[in-house]
Amino acid sequence: MAGSRLVNRNVVAARGRTSMRLEPELWDALLEICLREDLDASELVREIEATGHIGGRTSAVRVYVLTYYRTAATEHGHLAAGHGLNTRQAA
Repeated sequence: MAGSRLVNRNVVAARGRTSMRLEPELWDALLEICLREDLDASELVREIEATGHIGGRTSAVRVYVLTYYRTAATEHGHLAAGHGLNTRQAA
């Protein structure tokens, strides 16, 4: 049986120090967001928890990361990042 790819890291969440298990790619994405938003991982996790996501802390973080990057992938997000318009949609 193959081992888990999940990486366990500690954060200080709303109720104190705890651990979270995420895929390495999600940890990378979360830390990229932290750099962009000028927050450390614990601050960001507390902000995510404050949104009241029903599925628990780890689920809330996964959904937050997905939503963050999906928002950046919109035309408005691309323009704000200086990526330009999606010319493939023009048909």
